[in-house]
Parts: sequence; structure tokens; C-alpha cells
Amino acid sequence: MKTVAIIPARGGSKGIPGKNIMDFCGRPLLSWSIVQAREALSVERVYVSSDDREILEVARSSGAEPIVRPEALASDTASSESALDHALEVVASREGSAPDIVVFLQATSPLREPEDIDGAVRELTAAEADSLFSMAVLDDFCLWTRKGGELQGLSYDPLNRGRRQDRPPLYLENGSIYVFRPRTLSVYGNRLGGRLAMFEMPFWKSCEIDKPEDVDICRYYFEKHLLSRWRTDPEHLDLSASQISLLVYDFDGVMTDNRVLVLQDGTEGVRANRADGLGVSRLRGLGLPQLILSTETNPVVRARAAKLGLEVIDSCRDKRQALADYCREKGYDPARVVFVGNDVNDLEAMRLVGLPAAPADAHPEVLAAARLVTRCRGGDGVIKELSERIRPA
Repeated sequence: MKTVAIIPARGGSKGIPGKNIMDFCGRPLLSWSIVQAREALSVERVYVSSDDREILEVARSSGAEPIVRPEALASDTASSESALDHALEVVASREGSAPDIVVFLQATSPLREPEDIDGAVRELTAAEADSLFSMAVLDDFCLWTRKGGELQGLSYDPLNRGRRQDRPPLYLENGSIYVFRPRTLSVYGNRLGGRLAMFEMPFWKSCEIDKPEDVDICRYYFEKHLLSRWRTDPEHLDLSASQISLLVYDFDGVMTDNRVLVLQDGTEGVRANRADGLGVSRLRGLGLPQLILSTETNPVVRARAAKLGLEVIDSCRDKRQALADYCREKGYDPARVVFVGNDVNDLEAMRLVGLPAAPADAHPEVLAAARLVTRCRGGDGVIKELSERIRPA
């Protein structure tokens, strides 16, 4: 069963401008849904449908395949179903056939895990259902409504309140995950139709970001329950020197704090961390070659490289090409190269290598592309921390 994930994310947002790519816990908000889908065992490919160039670039750098959505399908009144229908046409054209199962994720619902996606897909197939929505059980919600100007109990009889446990459960469609077969969308014009199923999630995972005040609530739960899963990669990523053929470091923002001291005569200086020298020595002791790769033309780069005994390529306009040429010349497999970058001009080089890494204060797009994020900020001992994460062969 071929399963793909589709994440619609249009550019216009009135409640929170730029909402889909706002920084949320170190990554663009959209990037978390992409990461979750990519790590789900049941999902083969991840697509992002958008009319916005910046959103599509974040999607690409986060490992999703971008789909350019027509403007007519990206207005305030356009439905998600219209975006899904267009996306499925594109997917079928690219892959030669339609998928068997579609996972529809909303970028504004970051409180989910890959296991939730896999569980929802399993539930759909086990129930032989046509469509499924994720939900949370409302244990004790006493809902009211107005009918004909009169207040009436909606979810219970207020005159015969009874015990909470005696009331039938209510199910909240939380908007986090939808799973459906493509024919459901074509027949019903809706993500839901035919034989329905549900997948239960904890209530706190139902929070989503629509208004500014929602950001703090989602951030609280994300940091409390989920952030460590991805941000402690250095703790859980099992790195052996035998898996690495080369370590490459950007200079500004990695080996420095990205600031420059300009003196009266126009010369420039930077602040480096002596701890990185210890890290370089330890990695050299593990037998690992190291390289500084920088666009900077300032002689301070070569001076620092000479101090550390490192080879350097500076004044580099195209880091990806320079690194590819270097690996080809030296016989290094890019899949076994670590590249540590911090800004958007590092992204292409990061995509070339097998282990892209970044300091904690890197640009959000770089954090999204990194497999390893250090606890250190740039200039605070990034290489020293990295050296401590790599065990001898």
C-alpha cells in the first residue's frame, strides 16, 4: 500500500502573518509536520502544497517535495479539499499512479509524533475504512447551545446531570491527522466520507496554532513532551568515527559568534573559543580529517585555521560545488561527511552530505535541515561538543 503525506500550507495568514514558517521551537512551524511525516514508517513520500515561494523553499530544505499551488486554490475561501485534489493530480503525474492512502496533515498542528501517523494509518486499514480523523475524548465537557433564544444542554441533560462516568463519551475531531483513500475525495469531495474510523490522541495534542495566544500553549506542550525527541539528537545519534570520512566547518556563526569587531583602521577581528581547539585536537586523535569552508575573505579565517592546523577553503562563492570538488579530489564519500553550518548559504552544502549539523542558534531553515543540533550556540564551543559526541571506531 503506497502511502503519501500531503501538507497544504498557503502563504496568506491574517491572524499570524507568515504563520506556517514562523519560528517554533527552533524550526519553521511547517518543518515539524514534515519531520514527523518523514519519520513515520508508513509514509513513503511527503509533499507540501503552497502558493508561497518561501514556504516551498522551507518544504524543500526540510525534505518534502514541493507542489506549486495555483493562486485560485490559495484564497481565503478556497477549501483544503481543493488543494488536496490538485496535489493528488500532481502526485499521480510525478509517480505514474495515485497513492493508495493519503495522510493529510495540518502544518498548524505541531503536537503529534510519527507514531501517531503510523497508528492512524494502521487503524484505517484494520477497520477497512475509507477515511479517518484523529480525535481526543472529551471526558467531562458540559456543552450548551442556544435554540430559539433559550439556553439548552447540548452534551448532557443539566436537570439530570448524573455522574461523569455514566455519560456517553464525546469525541473531538482535533484536526491533527486525516487519512483517506483517494477515491473518498473524488466521490464525496471531502476528506471524510464512506466508512469512517477514528484514531485517539491525548487531549493536549489537540492544541493548534490559529491565534497568537495559541503559540504559547503549543510551545509549552511541545517543549514539555516532544522537543527532546528531536533536539537531543546529539544524545541519541550513535556516531562512530568509523562512520565519518571528513568533518567540515563553516567559520562565521560556527567557530565564532557571528559578530565582527571593526577597528578604527578598518581591520576586522572575531571572537573564537579555545574549547574548539581542544575539540579539533580530539577529532584529529580519532584520525578524522577536518576542513574549514568559508565565504569569508578576511585573513582572520586563514590565521585561525593555521593556529588549529586545519586545511581551509575561503573566499568560496559556491560551498556545495567547492565541497563536492574537494570530496571528489580526495576520494571522500559525501554520505560520510559531516558539515556544520549556520545560515542559509550553507543549505546546499548541507544537502550534499550525509550528516548535516548546526549550532543551536542557527537560522530556522538550517535547523530544519540539520540531523544534529548542538546545545552550544555558535562560538560557544560547537566543535568541542561535536567531538564529545563521536566515539572512537
